[in-house]
Amino acid sequence: MLKLVLAKFFSFLITFFLLVSASFFLLRLLPGSPFDEGRFLSPEILANMEAKYGLDQDLITQYCRYISKLFLHADLGPSLKYPNRDVNDILFNALPISLELGLCAFLIALIGGVVLGTLSALYPHKAIGRLVSLISGVSMSVPSFIFAGILIGIFGLWLNLLPVALWEGPEYMILPVLTLSIAPLAYITRITRSTVIDTLNKEFVKTALAKGQREIKIIINHVLPNCLIPILTVAGPLVAILITGSFVVEYIFALPGMGKYFVTAFINRDYFLVSGTVVIFSIILLTVNTLVDLLIVAISPKAD
Repeated sequence: MLKLVLAKFFSFLITFFLLVSASFFLLRLLPGSPFDEGRFLSPEILANMEAKYGLDQDLITQYCRYISKLFLHADLGPSLKYPNRDVNDILFNALPISLELGLCAFLIALIGGVVLGTLSALYPHKAIGRLVSLISGVSMSVPSFIFAGILIGIFGLWLNLLPVALWEGPEYMILPVLTLSIAPLAYITRITRSTVIDTLNKEFVKTALAKGQREIKIIINHVLPNCLIPILTVAGPLVAILITGSFVVEYIFALPGMGKYFVTAFINRDYFLVSGTVVIFSIILLTVNTLVDLLIVAISPKAD
């Protein structure tokens, strides 16, 4: 187990280093400059602005300087579009909102997906099973911004029950969390359904039924535990995706999370803010995936 932990740790560091490096160079290769909107400025002023942020240096020097600050001091650099603000300050104020949004959506998707998937597997030929299968299939194929528009139109504009923007209280969380949770809920539902159906056909389940054990007890004690590893396998990436992939939802609902800053920073060529967002999201993604891999190995020693 110790060897596996060390292997995962070194894999984490290497992957993180490659992601950070790739984001740095890809951003510099994009056309445009953070100061393009200041075309009216004189060449001298533009030169001074580039010198202030070290953008007048050659690319390798900029890279070495950025990497050393990141790994030695955890310094993500200054923002080029938010004067007198560091990227660390901007992102760590926005991160809790993205975490809260993503984790709430994941919990809804996990609990709802397991319940609906189990019901669909137990009653595949009844109305509830067919309805769950139909809804989950549709939900997986419709983009989140479509659901956002539908929810905003119904609950925000038509019924006027819920706020449609900002993040100022529990009621502000409902629409964005629901929007973000729909697709992963459908995905977990489909996985749970197929796993439960497969487990119900196992000999040990048939034996338990033959002994007269109650169906609900068999589901809780035998069927659902066997669904744990398949669900965990997708749960890790889903957590990371929900936290790091909420850009569109945050942008639609005007949430002051990391998605808002990533979109505006990319448009404005704010190199350090975009790179900082990549750093934070890379850490979240790699950490969650690593922990899930270790948990799966701990639960099932035969798992690789």
